[in-house]
Amino acid sequence: MDAFTAGILQRIRTTESDLLRARESGDDFLADVEQAELEDLRRLAAEYGVEVEAGAAGVCS
Repeated sequence: MDAFTAGILQRIRTTESDLLRARESGDDFLADVEQAELEDLRRLAAEYGVEVEAGAAGVCS
């Protein structure tokens, strides 16, 4: 796995985790920000052919 792939997958996992925490804490604004970030990261991954599994934390777009 190259550095780009590893980096984007790590950022996706981190953002999924941050999104889950925001939802659990009831912070709707932060959840919206994290959701948008996650969508951007997934779009970027798709553009470069990086396969992204569904969030292990159950976080979906």
